[in-house]
Amino acid sequence: MLTAASAALVLALATHGQTNAASINAGNHATSATQPFQVQVISQFDTPWALAFLPDGRLLVTEKPGSIYLVTQSGQKQKIGNVPRVAASGQNGLLDIAPAPDFARSSLVYFSYVEPDTGGSRLVLARARLALSSGSANLDDLRVIWRQTPGGGGGQPGGIIAFDPKGDTLFLSVGDRMQPATAQDEKQARGKVLRLNLDGSTPQDNPNAAKGGIDGQTWTTGHRNPYGLAFAPDGKLWLHEMGPKGGDELNLIEKTKNYGWPLVSNGDEYSGAPIPRHSTRPEFAAPLLYWNPVIAPAGLVFYKGAMFPQWNGSALIGGLRVQSLVRVSFDSQGQPDEADRWNLKARIRDVAVAPDGAVWLIEDNNPGKLIRLTPRQ
Repeated sequence: MLTAASAALVLALATHGQTNAASINAGNHATSATQPFQVQVISQFDTPWALAFLPDGRLLVTEKPGSIYLVTQSGQKQKIGNVPRVAASGQNGLLDIAPAPDFARSSLVYFSYVEPDTGGSRLVLARARLALSSGSANLDDLRVIWRQTPGGGGGQPGGIIAFDPKGDTLFLSVGDRMQPATAQDEKQARGKVLRLNLDGSTPQDNPNAAKGGIDGQTWTTGHRNPYGLAFAPDGKLWLHEMGPKGGDELNLIEKTKNYGWPLVSNGDEYSGAPIPRHSTRPEFAAPLLYWNPVIAPAGLVFYKGAMFPQWNGSALIGGLRVQSLVRVSFDSQGQPDEADRWNLKARIRDVAVAPDGAVWLIEDNNPGKLIRLTPRQ
């Protein structure tokens, strides 16, 4: 339930022509006292960044310094060879990983990373065939299918991969690389969500495909630091991104929309300088849910499974700052609201759902835990 203050905020946004937004602040949602799950630590890694399940139930886990592991659900780890060199510092390094929609046939995996570049670094999207034989695991036929051009910039790379429900195209989140103005530059691959064919080319039905280049690949713009991108069961695409000092966002992603960064935000500059709110610029798409103070969201998955049927359709989000797992539910109109926040005393970097419905998490730390959540007995 929203507090009276939050309800007033929603009304104020609506009167400015904005999409209604629920605001989560310290008074709205206390940490859920009773955890409906038991926590099992399965293994540990060096600063793990992403995890993804293969059809047979094994996991792929990336480490930010530059390693990928094939992991069984009992915790046995096998390091995968032929991983390219990455530029690992700060927020940059080896990032997301996702099996292709047809992995059972093709054995292809897609992964993102920040590579060294003259004078800096750049975000890269690559794909390769996961070759398993005689106890070895390697990335074969590796191909870079997209490369951020020009390179340079700081952290906030984004790099989250989401395949459309039909498996025909993919979406890639690209952060502003700590160069805020570039999020509004249509010629810069920063602060954008891109839509690509599975080979990295531009889909001809993209809104601006005829323009080519970054214009042709861009689906939405005006994003800051997007570390969560996933399709809901109804086929809608959702993205969360970290705000500056306040204003973490959960956005419904709709083609051609501009989400406003850095011209508007529900947070302020780290210096304390104010940033105009979404309510002042109705031409920009406003978040449907935002957090003050921040949770530092990382990882996003929509739950579907038998172990926690009460969560079906909910979004599960890792919280770095709040060291929690956050569950977001949706009402009959599709409006999101925070339903639960479970304090795990760990910076949760990514969330995934196993074929059996268990929820798996990784901790942003070194060593960082691989955790399995199952219903409390």
